[in-house]
Amino acid sequence: MKIKDIADILNAEIVCGFNEINREANYCFASDLMSDVLTIDKDNLLLITGLSNLQTIRTAEMSDIFAIIFARNKEITKEMKKLAEDNNMVLLKCKYSMFKTSGILYKNGINPVY
Repeated sequence: MKIKDIADILNAEIVCGFNEINREANYCFASDLMSDVLTIDKDNLLLITGLSNLQTIRTAEMSDIFAIIFARNKEITKEMKKLAEDNNMVLLKCKYSMFKTSGILYKNGINPVY
């Protein structure tokens, strides 16, 4: 599913990474534990998290994750946005919980990692 379609079905705000919104996401992983995120090895992976800090962006970069959905309407700082832009990442802000966000994406064909 394309990132722009994901943003639409989640009523999510695309904060940055507009040049990547036509890119496909095939898998999704939801976690606030960045140590768990580091164990995932999938291409075209989308991360759902409520952990809104620079470490989340750095972890995604190390894990080759190109798009992050920040659930629970978490704020994205200027520093986070800048780091994501420097790494060609898409950041989305969603008002739903991680559980609801995951369910909507699963229902619409995004594959779980496990």
